[in-house]
Amino acid sequence: MTSNLVDTFRHKGLRKKLVDTIRMKGIRDESVLSAIEKLPRHFFFDSGFLEYAYEDKAFPIGEGQTISQPYTVAFQSELLDVHRGDKVLEVGTGSGYQAAILFEMGAKVFSIERQKVLYLKTKELLPKIGVIAKVHFGDGYKGWPAFAPFDRIIVTAGAPYVPDPLIDQLKPGGKLVIPVDENDYQVMTLVEKKPDGSVQMSHHGIFRFVPLLGDKNH
Repeated sequence: MTSNLVDTFRHKGLRKKLVDTIRMKGIRDESVLSAIEKLPRHFFFDSGFLEYAYEDKAFPIGEGQTISQPYTVAFQSELLDVHRGDKVLEVGTGSGYQAAILFEMGAKVFSIERQKVLYLKTKELLPKIGVIAKVHFGDGYKGWPAFAPFDRIIVTAGAPYVPDPLIDQLKPGGKLVIPVDENDYQVMTLVEKKPDGSVQMSHHGIFRFVPLLGDKNH
């Protein structure tokens, strides 16, 4: 992955076009669009596939996982409503692209990955490209209690239900964005924890994610 850590004028131009595409699809949050324009997505691709980096499509990254479609990353990030300094837990580090977008938006990023190969690869990559994030190898269904509570939690894989530990680890006033369903497609779900601790859920369209993995005996 290290051979392609060079950002050229061509790459910057392709990112501008990508941002235009995402904006046309309805993303309005300037901090999200700015992060996507600034962050070289090709850093998260193996060098043989660089020509796919600025298409608005998901792409396989190995271990049965994908780097999400840029529009999906933008949609989840906008729905998450991140403010500078927010403590954000990401469940499903994957390539590290979403974590890097959150970092660019000013978040303090904590990220959990279940696949050992991806965990090791991404943990090594992020510091090389100047992204500060705590990355943990573990079961995303359990969250990361040692660093809870979080202002925001984002899940980047399809879950059959909203795990209780994630709701527990959300601050009052916090938001959790998670794709939920057992089938091939998921409903993007926003979980808001009210100051009194009660929870309100709303639904925001249909998406497609790889499944969220738990422990082997989960």
